Amino acid sequence: MKLAVPVNILNLPQYRVLGVEESEHDYHVTAEPLDVTLACPHCESTHLTSWGTREQVFKDLPMHGKRVGIYIDTKRLRCQSCGKTFSQPLPVLAENRMMTERLVKWIGRQSLKHTFTSLADETGVVEGTIRNIFRDYIDELEQTVRFETPKWMGIDEIHIINKPRCVVSNIQNNTIVEMLHDQNKDTVAKYLFNLPSRDKVQYVAMGMWAPYRDAVEAVLPEATIIIDKLHVFRMANDAMEKARKGLRVELTLKQKRGLMRERFVLSKRARDLTDEERLNLDGWTKNYPALGEAYRLKEGFYGIYEAGTPEDAMRRYEAWHRDISSEIRPHFADLTRAFQNWMPYILNYFEHPVTNACTESLNNLIGVMNRLGRGYSFEALRAKVLFTKGIHNYKQKRPRFERKREPGPVEIGYTLPAMLKMRLARSPETYDPHARNRTQKNYGADISTLIRMIGAGEL
Repeated sequence: MKLAVPVNILNLPQYRVLGVEESEHDYHVTAEPLDVTLACPHCESTHLTSWGTREQVFKDLPMHGKRVGIYIDTKRLRCQSCGKTFSQPLPVLAENRMMTERLVKWIGRQSLKHTFTSLADETGVVEGTIRNIFRDYIDELEQTVRFETPKWMGIDEIHIINKPRCVVSNIQNNTIVEMLHDQNKDTVAKYLFNLPSRDKVQYVAMGMWAPYRDAVEAVLPEATIIIDKLHVFRMANDAMEKARKGLRVELTLKQKRGLMRERFVLSKRARDLTDEERLNLDGWTKNYPALGEAYRLKEGFYGIYEAGTPEDAMRRYEAWHRDISSEIRPHFADLTRAFQNWMPYILNYFEHPVTNACTESLNNLIGVMNRLGRGYSFEALRAKVLFTKGIHNYKQKRPRFERKREPGPVEIGYTLPAMLKMRLARSPETYDPHARNRTQKNYGADISTLIRMIGAGEL
């Protein structure tokens, strides 16, 4: 269906709209550039002759819920002076993408919020081109968005899109500063090596994963490695769970179901139990002494972390270890082996009580991240987490103290530009538009904001 030509339907003042046709899903806009090419771009000669035309179609921003294509008969010209041929320039069009420059920018921004498939359907641009624009956009962001190197760094893992990924966090600010595509030593070491001011890192809290430890020791030899106590506690709870499952072979079906319901009670600290939970637990542990011993051992292991010094912690561990019976020992074998193998790094906690507060938040994030990840590549998901507008934790740095200056005399004869120039010479930072940006520090993607935005469907 042909439409009457609106004066400014494209809102591109560089072009004259010649005609518009509308179909069920698309607008087909015929246009021509207003500027006429008068000189050769090679020799600047004005002796030009026509060398034919070809119709080109450029995609533009969707309009009224429909895709937009701009049809332009691009002229080919030949210079009579130098003999070279060239096409007339087409302003505000990205000819390498066959779309308007504003569409390229829009797709880049929208690729952080929508899947490539949905953007391809909305714009009529093939999905491969959408992916290429996304990569270019992320490359640009990588160069412009800089996160502060954490003084207290957390290195953890999160399973995203069926694979464990390394997540680097800023413990003091509860933010994510990087997501790596895997958890291999070389990948982590390369990231750490390229950190600006990496000597600022004082502590690194991590789980018991040798590639993380080896990478940190190789690249950040001055940093203190601390095994995150939450990872150690998780192993104690796993030992308790193994004891519970080992007991199930002795139970009837009804008892098995009852014990299944109580598994959450067994994982709780004794001090956090309600009266009803304490009564139920008392019944199970009295009827099954091995289960009671496993629970007491789990609680006793938690008590090690109430020590005030590494020496006190070691004494508590040795006493706890001697108290494990031969019947229960197999269930706690992984925990005791890990404690022995990682002992120096575990004991570092008692001198430097740094723990990765992000760990629990990351655990809460796993489910929503995987739901969000449907239809996305890891690269797209990483970009959404790290670069989405409004998700960063900024902190303002106080400007340096400056001595008070008396205002200089102003002569009436000065023009406004001259007065401004004089004041710039006296106090350049006052008028530097980038001065405020230099006082801001970006600490990364705030985890609580990230969870909220995902839950609200804003990411």
